[in-house]
Amino acid sequence: MKTHASILRSAPGKFESADLELEGPRSGEITVKLAASGLCHSDDHMATGDIPAGTYPLCGGHEGSGVVTEVGPETPGFEVGDHVVFTFVPSCGRCRWCAAGMQNLCDLGANMMVGSRFEDTSSFRMTLDGQPVGQMCGISTFSEFTTVSVNSAVKVPKEVPLVPLCLLGCGVGTGWGSAVNAAQVQAGQTVVVMGIGGIGTSAVQGAAHAGATNVIAVDPVAFKRESAMEFGATHTASTMEEASELASHFTNGQGPDSVIVTVGVTTADHVGQAVAAVRKAGTVVVTGAGKAELSQVPINLLELTMAQKKIVGALFGAASPFTSIPWLTQMYTNGRLKLDEMITKRYSLDEVAQGYEDMHAGTIIRGIVEFDR
Repeated sequence: MKTHASILRSAPGKFESADLELEGPRSGEITVKLAASGLCHSDDHMATGDIPAGTYPLCGGHEGSGVVTEVGPETPGFEVGDHVVFTFVPSCGRCRWCAAGMQNLCDLGANMMVGSRFEDTSSFRMTLDGQPVGQMCGISTFSEFTTVSVNSAVKVPKEVPLVPLCLLGCGVGTGWGSAVNAAQVQAGQTVVVMGIGGIGTSAVQGAAHAGATNVIAVDPVAFKRESAMEFGATHTASTMEEASELASHFTNGQGPDSVIVTVGVTTADHVGQAVAAVRKAGTVVVTGAGKAELSQVPINLLELTMAQKKIVGALFGAASPFTSIPWLTQMYTNGRLKLDEMITKRYSLDEVAQGYEDMHAGTIIRGIVEFDR
């Protein structure tokens, strides 16, 4: 079938519209009509080349929701009309990591950036003029229709609005989990969140929900600092120096209990600043992505050892998507998680490039593509 989509032909490059050929579902796959897709910074990393894709052209998008239109043969558990949220990290349920409750580290993720089917790197579901088109994280939510593995789709209740739920597939799950799971924020603690985009805003919500007394949101953009206060931040700062002073004041000079780094383009200096700021035995969570080749971070090793500080990475908020997405959906329906409020602007599929220009300009928290605008 034909599907209208937004693709990158190369990197560096910009997203542009194209009509692709899409395969129907095989066994273990479903075809989905998209309701909405978030404009996550990770897709922009593909456009800049900071994170290289395995296949170009690449159909972007990895944060989305939609309705099942076709189910592959011998594919139990799904039927036409089901509502799903995509997870950008696939989960087979059988490998060592899935069995240990760490679905976000599933072995299928090894081929996530190739753009092919996870189990067969020579097999592609999308083509353009006969040429294979990579699927971002195996799902490609910048497309009217997409065919995906059931390992990448989580069913959600039909009575819950699908459009805001698209954010659960990456930004919200990642940010929330970075605070609750990776940083293990506790009641009464002081937390610094560095970078207030979609993921940072979700980390603020997670820290506030976990009971942190002080949640300090750090961003150079005034609009984002003001927005953070609506999602649970108690204080804001434009720099880490300012945030460190605030945290020191609240903790009798000890420093924040945790610093969560969610900067869109994370640099070595961001991580170094976080480690320098956090208290003894405190935790620095590195969630933001930087250039793939970045490997040297300015950290005082003696301080790291003697102060027993911890640095942890967080993929999808150190959470299992098939557990966290239904759980976060329930929190949204109960009014305990803000999703609609995070959506700053809605775009058509042909406006993806404009959405990323707005993101770079700092005028949105989270933009989304709404397919039935």
